[in-house]
Amino acid sequence: MRTVAEILRTKPQAAVYSVTPTTSVLDAIKLMAEKGIGALVVLDEKGRLVGIVSERDYARKVALLERSAFNVAISEIMTADVLTVSPRDTSSFCMQLMTDRHLRHLPVLAEGELIGLLSIGDLVKHTIADQASLIKQLEQYIRGG
Repeated sequence: MRTVAEILRTKPQAAVYSVTPTTSVLDAIKLMAEKGIGALVVLDEKGRLVGIVSERDYARKVALLERSAFNVAISEIMTADVLTVSPRDTSSFCMQLMTDRHLRHLPVLAEGELIGLLSIGDLVKHTIADQASLIKQLEQYIRGG
């Protein structure tokens, strides 16, 4: 079972994009579109994690309520009670947490410092790779190789 640290090391795009609580929703959505990502961490002026905002937050808290993305700050729609994981947690633990809590992204903290962002896609990719490797090993074992 892989750890979060192992998964983060293999991510081709390790950058974690962020906004502040005062960033406009429009600017955040533009950044997500530009970077091809579905969520941003929200950091305060000292770089501490204070929230997370996703495309889902925009859809449910701005678009569906017919609010203007120009006039709404991230602090109004972000999730402030952020669930995080540590580099030592396993992919299995993260998948269970995401499934149980209906999450798509988990910030990774090491000693209180943000070191990465894990997506459900990251976990699925590694699960598929692990299963393919296991299948190959079992096939070799069956063939006597």
